[in-house]
Amino acid sequence: MLPSSAGCGGREFVFRVGFSERIYREEVKYMENTTLSKQKISMPGKKKAPARSTVLQRRETMVAYLFLLPALFFFVGFVITPMAMGIITSFTDASFKNPKGNFIGVANYVRLFKDKIFLKSAINTVIIVVVAVPAVTAFSLWVGSSIYKMRSGIRSFFRCVFYLPVVTGSVAVVVVWKWMFDKYDGLFNYIIKSLGGQPLPWTSGESMALWCIILILFTTSIGQPIVLYVAALGNVDASLEEAAKVDGASDFQVFWRIKWPSIMPTTLYVAVITTINSFQCFALIQLLTSGGPNYSTSTVMYLLYDTAFKTTKEFGYADAMGVVLAIVIALFSALQFKVMNGGTTE
Repeated sequence: MLPSSAGCGGREFVFRVGFSERIYREEVKYMENTTLSKQKISMPGKKKAPARSTVLQRRETMVAYLFLLPALFFFVGFVITPMAMGIITSFTDASFKNPKGNFIGVANYVRLFKDKIFLKSAINTVIIVVVAVPAVTAFSLWVGSSIYKMRSGIRSFFRCVFYLPVVTGSVAVVVVWKWMFDKYDGLFNYIIKSLGGQPLPWTSGESMALWCIILILFTTSIGQPIVLYVAALGNVDASLEEAAKVDGASDFQVFWRIKWPSIMPTTLYVAVITTINSFQCFALIQLLTSGGPNYSTSTVMYLLYDTAFKTTKEFGYADAMGVVLAIVIALFSALQFKVMNGGTTE
C-alpha cells in the first residue's frame, strides 16, 4: 500500500506542478499580448506627432524666409552685385570714354604699386588708422569709466555733449572746423595772434593738414563709443567689484580682472567700427582739403573717388583700388578679432 500511496502522491505532485506551469505560461502570454497591444495603440500616436511638428516647422521656416526676402533682395542688389561688378571691372581698362572696357588681367593691380600718389595715399590712410583707432578707443573708455557712476542727469548731459557731432552731420561739422582752421580769420589763429604768436598754416601746410583731419575724425568718432562704454560698464556685476575690493584689490586690478573682460565685446566692436570708418575717411577730406595740399591728406578712399570721377575717370583702375582697400580692411578686422578674443575668432 505504501508504494501505491507514494505513487499517487507523486502523480498528484506532478499534476500540480504541471498545472502551475501551465497557469504561469498563460499569465506570461497574457502579459506579453497586453504589452504588445499597448505598444500597437501607442505607436501610431508617436508617429503622427513628429509628422505634425515637422509640418508646423516647415510652415514657420517658410514664413521666416518670406519675411527675409525683401532684405535679401536689397542685400544682393545693392551690396553683392556692385561688389561683384567692381571686382570684374578691376580687371579691365574701363573708363568714362570706354565704359565696358577690355580685359587686361592684373595690369591695374601692378600699376597700383608703382603709382607714387597711390602709395602716398595708402601711407596717409595707415597713419589715420594707426593714430585714430587707439586714440578713440582709449579716450572713449576713459570718459565712459569717469561718468558711468554719476547721477542720471549728469551722465545724460555728457553723453549728449559727446554725441552731438555725430547727429549734427559731417557737412555742418566740417564747415565749423574749416572756419576755425582758417589761416586769416580762423579762431585758432586769432587766439595765437592775440597771444603774440604767428599764424599757423593749419590745413594749408603739408606737415599739419593730415593731423587736422585726424583731429576732426577723432571728435566725430568718440560719441557712439562713449555711449556704448557707459552702458557696458553699467552692466558689470557690482558684487564682483565689491568682493575684489574686500580682498584688497586695487582699482587697476579691479578694472583689469573684472571690468575689462566684461567690456571686451564692446571694445572689439568699437575697434572694428572705428577701423572701418578710418579706412573709409572721405567726406571731411573732400569738404576740407580735397586731398591737398600736394596729396598730403589724400587717402585711398578719396583717391578712388578722384580717379573715377574727377581726373582720369578710369573706372577699372579705381575699382582695383577699392578691391585692395576692401582686402586690407578685412585683414585688419580679422586681426583685431584674433587679438582681442584671446587668439580665437569665435
